[in-house]
Amino acid sequence: MDFGIVLQPNPPASRTIHLAKLAEQYGFSHVWTFDSHLLWQEPYVIYSQILAETRRVMVGPMVTNPATRDWTVTASVFATLNEMYGNRTIVGIGRGDSAVRVINGAPTTLAELREAIHVIRELGNSRSVDYKGSTLQFPWSKGSELDIWVAAYGPLALKLTGEVGDGFILQLADVDIAEWMIGTVRQAAERAGRDPQSIKFCVAAPMYIGDDWEHMREQCRWFGGMVGNHVADIVAKYGTDGAVPKALTDYIAGRHGYDYNEHGRAGNTHADFVPDEIVDRFCVLGTADDHIAKLKQLAELGVDQFAGYLQHDNKEETLRVYGETVIPALTEHIRAKG
Repeated sequence: MDFGIVLQPNPPASRTIHLAKLAEQYGFSHVWTFDSHLLWQEPYVIYSQILAETRRVMVGPMVTNPATRDWTVTASVFATLNEMYGNRTIVGIGRGDSAVRVINGAPTTLAELREAIHVIRELGNSRSVDYKGSTLQFPWSKGSELDIWVAAYGPLALKLTGEVGDGFILQLADVDIAEWMIGTVRQAAERAGRDPQSIKFCVAAPMYIGDDWEHMREQCRWFGGMVGNHVADIVAKYGTDGAVPKALTDYIAGRHGYDYNEHGRAGNTHADFVPDEIVDRFCVLGTADDHIAKLKQLAELGVDQFAGYLQHDNKEETLRVYGETVIPALTEHIRAKG
């Protein structure tokens, strides 16, 4: 299993860069960031500095969207970074949440998401693409490699992921829900004539190393509120008796609005409807042994990467314990002498 971190690009940017460098030192392979240009600093600028000050980590958004950035500009950014730093970028993409809702927009359609994935991937891989009646290609880009991982929850979005995604990002760590969603994506891939095993699976959720469960839950309850935004959209479309697991839909019954000014922040007052059970199921909390046990369950389902959100008050210690204990426990060991 690979390991990533997910950071909010809060000022100062040097803090984001510091945590990215620390993650690499502790053996993490990916550094992801939120992409919401009004709420936080512009991540694409920060990526360049992270890449300049690290040697191995892959860097990208979790997640960008097709609405707030021109698709060809997005592709150009990553192709340029790849030319500068040697194919160390990756794109997570979805229909859009905070980045579009804060400016009074709405998530894109799945058709737009599908087309955006195609355009960004082709240009980002130094290939030509037909776009708005013209065949386009970056004349300066050669050998760029860019995978597109799709963040999804609902049945149709999961179907799209299986049909076109290089990877699937599931933003919660509930084992039962992960099993259902991974299976749904794999079925869609197989029906589309793709190899289901070719799709990478990433579970992203808050990770907190500690033993004070009340404190850990309060630091991570915001995540259930964030996920609830997407679940509310699914319930509005499919109702509560559709194909989506009830474990995902039941908890939002007490949801009463959402303030994006507190989006993704510990202590979010609009996440108080999220029960402790959901925090425990959606996040990865507890001692190192607790983390290892849950991550082994996810690995058995086929999860290729766990990306831990670090929006809490125990960032450095959580990274240290992962680097010294958790990551080694889930890494294949090679013997120097047989």
